[in-house]
Amino acid sequence: MTPTDPPASGAAASGATASGSAASGLDARLRVERAAFTLDLALTAAPGEVVALLGPNGAGKSTALRALAGLLPLGGGHLRLDGRVLEDPARRLHTPAEERPVGVVFQDYLLFPHLSALDNVAFGPRCQGRSKREARAEAAGWLERMGLAEHADARPGRLSGGQAQRVALARALAVRPRLLLLDEPLAALDARTRLDVRAQLRRHLAAFEAVAVLVTHDPLDAMVLADRLVVIEEGREVQSGAPAEIARRPRTDYIARLVGLNLYRGTADGHRVTLPQGAVLATDEDLSGPAFVAFPPSAVTLHRSRPEGSARNVWELTVHGLDLHGDQVRADLAGAVPMAADLTPAAAAELGLAPGSTVWAAVKAAQTHAYPA
Repeated sequence: MTPTDPPASGAAASGATASGSAASGLDARLRVERAAFTLDLALTAAPGEVVALLGPNGAGKSTALRALAGLLPLGGGHLRLDGRVLEDPARRLHTPAEERPVGVVFQDYLLFPHLSALDNVAFGPRCQGRSKREARAEAAGWLERMGLAEHADARPGRLSGGQAQRVALARALAVRPRLLLLDEPLAALDARTRLDVRAQLRRHLAAFEAVAVLVTHDPLDAMVLADRLVVIEEGREVQSGAPAEIARRPRTDYIARLVGLNLYRGTADGHRVTLPQGAVLATDEDLSGPAFVAFPPSAVTLHRSRPEGSARNVWELTVHGLDLHGDQVRADLAGAVPMAADLTPAAAAELGLAPGSTVWAAVKAAQTHAYPA
């Protein structure tokens, strides 16, 4: 999709349909060669499903989105939407972006600065062949749904960031896409506006009957907006599933940091998991073989001397760094079992924490969560 060429939902698929397939939704295998990595991602979604692509910078999220939009040709794989083949490199088939039933909401809105909000939204339906009157009537309906009816005559320069983003969403939805792509749709908004627009976006996505794919680096956006998360690192899927499952059972350090957990991988033998360096973590779960162990920084208690109590996990560690994390101090601890620990500023001051100081860290087995690797 380009901002000057909205999608034509009635466009022919260059004579291509999925052989014998009437499946609805998205069925894609995206393979794209890049300078730093090769994207190789299988992606499926049912109508009405919102899938969020998460990953560190340079993981391939934007490459995947551009490939779905038709802005970046596939080097291999395929792309089918509602049973219609949009791209198949083996058959030298590539449906141009402007002929795909796809809507895009860009991070920086990309509204036409010389058009009013109403005419920005009406542009897509006009390109699909509707009369000016019909297109503007439909656009007015979308602006009303977005709570922007009173801003119909305003040009983008007179709109707030939140208002501009809602106009961009209305413009994408007005062409009735079968695939909606959202590229960091909340990234350019301030914190207060982000809360409001996120809530509105969630409501509109819940009513969207086709497939939506969201690219974001913000775990809260993904957890709130998506039905399913697909985590990408170095062009490959490393984990996928429901947001709650991803948050509970991360499988890489990136995901663990994203959801705020300490994560370790080792070998389980009953209620003990031995890490590669030889340290042992006690857990309540009874497992055997490769396993992960996770616990939140809030589960860690810090002491000046070795604690006496019920905690089975106790280590002497070195304070590597200290940062404010909300209303808590997050201590970055190095040693046999490196970890992050959260404590109040008062507790940090009482313990005399400073980079280079030593401290005893304790974690109760009941506060850990172990699961097969």
